[in-house]
Amino acid sequence: MSDVSKLVRVYIKIRDAKEIKKKQMEEEIAALDQQLEAVEQELLEVCKSTGQDGGKTPFGSFTRGVKTRYWTSDWDSMYKFIREHDVPDLLERRIAQTNFKQFVTENPGLMPAGVNVESKYSITVRRSK
Repeated sequence: MSDVSKLVRVYIKIRDAKEIKKKQMEEEIAALDQQLEAVEQELLEVCKSTGQDGGKTPFGSFTRGVKTRYWTSDWDSMYKFIREHDVPDLLERRIAQTNFKQFVTENPGLMPAGVNVESKYSITVRRSK
C-alpha cells in the first residue's frame, strides 16, 4: 500500500470518528438544551405569577427580559425601504461570499476599495465506492 493510500485511509478514518463524536455531542447538547428550556419556562412562570422581573437566590440571580428579532420575507421591499430612507446600517456588515465570488469572476476589473482577498489550497478527500 502506498503512502498516499495510507494517508487517505487514515484521513477518512479520522473524519468518520470526528463525525460520530460530533453527532453524539449534538445529541447530548440537544438534551441539555431541552432541560434548560424547561427550567427557563418555569422561571418565566414564576415571574408571571409573582409579577416580578427577576430575583436572587443563594445560587445566582435571574432576570426576565424581552428579546425582539426582526426579519423580512420580502427583500425587494426591504432594499427599496433602505434606499428610500438612506438607512444602509439596517443591514449587517458582511459580504455574501458566493455572490461576491461570482461578481468578481464576471467582472475581473472591478473590486471595491478595502476588500481583502485570501485564497489557499485545501484538500478534499472522498471515500471510494
